[in-house]
Amino acid sequence: MSVATQPITEVNPLQDPLRFARRIPPCAIVIFGASGDLSKRKLLPSLYRLFYERRISQNFAVLGSSRTPMSDTDFRARMKESVSKFLEDAPFDEEVWNSFEQSLFYVAGDLTNPASYIDLKAKLDEVEKSHQTAGNVLFYLSTQPSHYADAIKELGAHGLQNGNGWRRVIIEKPFGHDLTSALKLNEDIHQVFDEENIYRIDHYLGKETVQNILAFRFGNGIFEPLWNRRYVDHVQITAAESIGVEGRGAYYQEAGALRDMIQNHLSQVMATVAMEPPTVFDAENVRDERAKLLRAVRVMKPEDVAKYAVAGQYGPAKVGGQDLPGFRQEPSVTPDAQTDTYAAVTFYIDNWRWAGVPFYIRSGKRMPKRVTDIAIQFHAPPLGLFTQQTRAGDFREARPNLLVLRIQPEEGISLRFLSKSPGSGMHVRPVSMDFNYGSSFGERTPTAYETLLVDAMAGDPTLYTRQDMVIASWQIVQPILDSWAQTKFEFPNYASGTWGPKASDEMLARQGHVWRVP
Repeated sequence: MSVATQPITEVNPLQDPLRFARRIPPCAIVIFGASGDLSKRKLLPSLYRLFYERRISQNFAVLGSSRTPMSDTDFRARMKESVSKFLEDAPFDEEVWNSFEQSLFYVAGDLTNPASYIDLKAKLDEVEKSHQTAGNVLFYLSTQPSHYADAIKELGAHGLQNGNGWRRVIIEKPFGHDLTSALKLNEDIHQVFDEENIYRIDHYLGKETVQNILAFRFGNGIFEPLWNRRYVDHVQITAAESIGVEGRGAYYQEAGALRDMIQNHLSQVMATVAMEPPTVFDAENVRDERAKLLRAVRVMKPEDVAKYAVAGQYGPAKVGGQDLPGFRQEPSVTPDAQTDTYAAVTFYIDNWRWAGVPFYIRSGKRMPKRVTDIAIQFHAPPLGLFTQQTRAGDFREARPNLLVLRIQPEEGISLRFLSKSPGSGMHVRPVSMDFNYGSSFGERTPTAYETLLVDAMAGDPTLYTRQDMVIASWQIVQPILDSWAQTKFEFPNYASGTWGPKASDEMLARQGHVWRVP
């Protein structure tokens, strides 16, 4: 059969360069927690956009479910308001919405009430016939993490994990509160769903720049030979937020920055940066290498936590003429909260590629700007022949090369190298080669949730975390959590609008390094 006539379904979807050109099968998507922020801000706008661009099957349906009583018509009206408000980089088309909303349905119910699942099953049977969804169902748990196990159990008790087509479940983070609870949750879910049908979502892995790390490393022969301890001095991964907890004080007080960002998002980013090349680019090989990398991360001994991990909490400050509250003054937060709103950790990867190279990871709230990036700092030349002129007019030893992978707010890549300054004298100054997704491709970049929803419907788990990856990431942060739980911190220890506590700078200074300012 020639390429021109070969059906799309015979193309290997994991090696298809046009991810969104894949044929997505008919299916129904059940969103538990459909009245929550995630559904309104991310899930429904993403599904609408996929429908608008004809990237999903016309034979699909969305079943929203939450405790709030409402009819299909009410649900459609609420979702229309949300989609038109939160749709990113795209116009809202009334005509397209009128067609899209015909596939939106609602079933009121309590996740802990068995009767709710009877109603859900009846609605799914009805939709399967009316919208020709072929019995394929994607369950999305956009609920409080404490409800995950109960919801999975009830799905199994009512036979909803089986049907005429495939049945898959997407589980939002956090996956567990610590190592013990993550192991228990895995055990509970596996009582109902096989691992191949469990999709643990981490939206950072759906971001274009995070995916592009793989293409950048393994698709270009000039970079991969430098990607090791011989050429890389250290790596910094920063995820900074300029906002505070934004009304999520109660949740954040229980979570903290280490759990909320480093255990999941940033450990997976680190694994993507540092993993070995897969033998074949498919879901299992890619995830095997990520998991292998996480298992190679050195687990801290209790006595090393104070040296390699720093906790911080923002205090009140006046920024830009505005009085910003400290974390302890936020709504629903106790006045003596010991929560880390900032966490910085030094990780070491004990394998041949990265032995001795520190990976510095930090994440915090109320910092000077919103930015997430990865900075690969290369070694300086063995002999410093040139000096660099600073803006102040003095001279210093030239800085080494730096590669920055920008995840947000603008996705792109920047490579810093040295060039001779114009004029007399052999002095150099840093210049950059910049790649920006928006200007280079001239087209809209799919949002992370668009990408991940398409992958789940297509049955491609490459960008989802597997159970061994989740457990490995908990194992490397658990000693830090245990140590911090027994420590009385003198919080707050950094002011809103700053780059974190002094102890974080000191952690790098002990290695002869400094945090770069993004």
